[in-house]
Amino acid sequence: MIGRLRGILAHKAPPWLVIDVGGVGYELEAPMSTFYDLPDIGREVVLFTHYAQKEDSVSLYGFLREGERRLFRDVQKVTGIGAKIALAVLSGVSVDEFGRLIQTGDITALTRIPGIGKKTAERMIVELRDKAADFSGGGSPMAGPLATDPVSEATVALQQLGYKPAEAAKMARDAAAEGDDVATVIRKALQSALR
Repeated sequence: MIGRLRGILAHKAPPWLVIDVGGVGYELEAPMSTFYDLPDIGREVVLFTHYAQKEDSVSLYGFLREGERRLFRDVQKVTGIGAKIALAVLSGVSVDEFGRLIQTGDITALTRIPGIGKKTAERMIVELRDKAADFSGGGSPMAGPLATDPVSEATVALQQLGYKPAEAAKMARDAAAEGDDVATVIRKALQSALR
């Protein structure tokens, strides 16, 4: 079962957050990609949700973007992957970056995500390659096999410098301005990190 939840952000402590909806608190688990962009506590938030019921538990997951929820669901269709690893994927790379890694078959980068070993990375590539173009945030296919926009290229460069994938993506996104080339985005992101 999936849906949307609109309410007031009452508490956030990764990976958990609480949304107050008319006096009822809903506890959700969310990836770091969502936590980075959450509003301040006490502000309204709308989350895409995924409800999972098992024999002995009920879980509610929250995402700021539909693409994150879609990726969360698709990754769990890979043999041997559950919600914990799906959240780790979203906490480790952006949706677009994950699509690029799957399309290019980058096993090394996938194994840097906590909980993903070589065999799991290989299964992900085989089982998700045909869906990789659908992983972009807006749901539209990516332009080609490799991301060529300055923010995506800067994200990869920042990862090569040792920043974690989600951190590098946020740094590049925050630093980029209309018309910036890759070098400018990287320079601005590094300057911002030094402050």
